[in-house]
Amino acid sequence: MLDTAPAVRAAEGRPGRRDPGPARPRRHRPWPYLLIAPTLAVIALLMFWPMAQIALMSFQKVGNRQLAGAPAESVGLENYRSILSDELFWQSLRSTVLFAVAAVTLTLVLGTLVGLLLNRLSRRMAALVSAGVMVAWATPPITAAIIFTWLFGTTGGVVNWLLDLLPDALVGGGWTDYNWFATPLRTYTVLTVCVVWQSFPFVAVSVLAGLKSLPAELLEAARVDGAGAWRAFWAITFPMLRPIFLVLLVLSVIWDFKVFTQLFVMSGMANRDAFNLSLYAYSEAFGGMNAKLGLGSAIAAVLTLLLLAVTAVYVRIMVRQGEVS
Repeated sequence: MLDTAPAVRAAEGRPGRRDPGPARPRRHRPWPYLLIAPTLAVIALLMFWPMAQIALMSFQKVGNRQLAGAPAESVGLENYRSILSDELFWQSLRSTVLFAVAAVTLTLVLGTLVGLLLNRLSRRMAALVSAGVMVAWATPPITAAIIFTWLFGTTGGVVNWLLDLLPDALVGGGWTDYNWFATPLRTYTVLTVCVVWQSFPFVAVSVLAGLKSLPAELLEAARVDGAGAWRAFWAITFPMLRPIFLVLLVLSVIWDFKVFTQLFVMSGMANRDAFNLSLYAYSEAFGGMNAKLGLGSAIAAVLTLLLLAVTAVYVRIMVRQGEVS
């Protein structure tokens, strides 16, 4: 026979078990925090502690005597006043911003085009092309700088040799001894090519991953409605991949603002007109006979604040779009 007791108790309003009452708040256990504590300690040691030291030194006079053990002398905002009144600082800032605008734009455009191309290729061909372009992204910056210095060099440079083979009516003459690093504009032209060559594969692969996640039905419906590739990209692909493009934009700005190795190898410290903020900070800190770590730290702090401002704008946009709760 069926047990009707539960039904009878439910009908009479008498539950079978005791009411547990209001739920008790769960206690926060310390174990998850203990598991991530080693990682946080490493990050604090390798990142936050040096940043704190740089912020502190930016308000001090730190030279050879201080490096030898003498106590640092507090100078307040003198280092910041010194760099803000230096014309070279504003020239370096201008070069940094203009280079970042050009490099970021070309990187995003070229990377997006390559990503769209990879999405249309067959699986085997896409894997082959992806492996080829990722070689550029995996190349260390110093190696890439040496390669492009050789390619654009006046002695045995491949670019000058190829340009000299072309008709003079097309590209002009005198390319044999053409110095690509004689002026800041030429130097930054080569630097932009080098940085874009290294950076666009990451954008291409990221865009390809985003394209693979798009619903095929939307693009198929757009094609049925007669939309071309250009119209489908701006009406469907770009709006759905906007968060990815925003992340790529912020990362590219951060990376290109603090380019140092390639410019140092190509231009060195003799051509001060070609300085960006990173090379300017290095020159002020270590370029002379007497170290000026306070001035270098102040320049580094200004560069960090600029990048933090870019990151803050990114976070604000993401919050407005509802990507961050």
